[in-house]
Amino acid sequence: MRLNKYISHNTKYSRREADKLIEAGEVTLNKKVLHDFGYEVQEGDRIFVKNKPVTAKKSGELTVIAYNKPKGVLVTKKDDRGRATIYHKLPGKFRHFTPVGRLDYASEGLLLLTDSTEVATALMESGLDRTYNLKIDKPVTEEMMNAMKEGLALDDARAGAHEKSKITRMEFAPFAHFEIRAEGKSFSKLRVTITEGKNRELRRFFGHFDAKILDLKRVAFGGIELNNLPTNKTRFFSRKEYDDIHQFMKRKKANDKAEIENRANTKKQEEEKQKNKKHVLKKFHKKD
Repeated sequence: MRLNKYISHNTKYSRREADKLIEAGEVTLNKKVLHDFGYEVQEGDRIFVKNKPVTAKKSGELTVIAYNKPKGVLVTKKDDRGRATIYHKLPGKFRHFTPVGRLDYASEGLLLLTDSTEVATALMESGLDRTYNLKIDKPVTEEMMNAMKEGLALDDARAGAHEKSKITRMEFAPFAHFEIRAEGKSFSKLRVTITEGKNRELRRFFGHFDAKILDLKRVAFGGIELNNLPTNKTRFFSRKEYDDIHQFMKRKKANDKAEIENRANTKKQEEEKQKNKKHVLKKFHKKD
């Protein structure tokens, strides 16, 4: 594991902070100052940060928490504009945890965090259900309904995006589920379930129809429910939730292994096909 990642994964420091510590000579390897940013930490290495040993987590150890993120808080380690982040709100013991995806500044609700970057990445990239309660500033139209059912591809998906976002084109998969829970002349309340976690996905989707999202709250992720967890509070996973996530990771690793083997077999078959083709051509030329 790369040095800054190793420090971030096993301490309270972010990767950026780890880089600064390395640059400042605050990181040592076997009592010698280590300035190599690209150093790959090996088993048996004794890494110290500010003269304190970095203890690697034991294999298989995992902690996951559910957090009810409030509005007006960023999901990032630091903000260059000095705005509050989740790490200002969370207890210190969770400062090195990695969030599973993002909830934007104006959104609230369920955010999972874990001390395993592997698990965080696997959950972020998964097709697990994400369920949201949202309120838009107009009635739901037939066009919106069709797009929720059938999906949507936009060459210009900047409506609803952050002004500094460089993402312009976006494809939206059909919603896994949606229901209109209340509707008036100037608003609609919906519960929607999607299977992707793209950048400001729902704000961009409804923005395409000139609808502004007034409230957005995630209430479930992959079967984990927010339920009555108070705003700005955390809870640890239950035993069943840990069992579920271990099973999820086991299936993912098995699928990844099968995919690698399939790719290798396909490549081997293609090479054999090309080899046989060359052999046939060689025999043909000899006859001539």
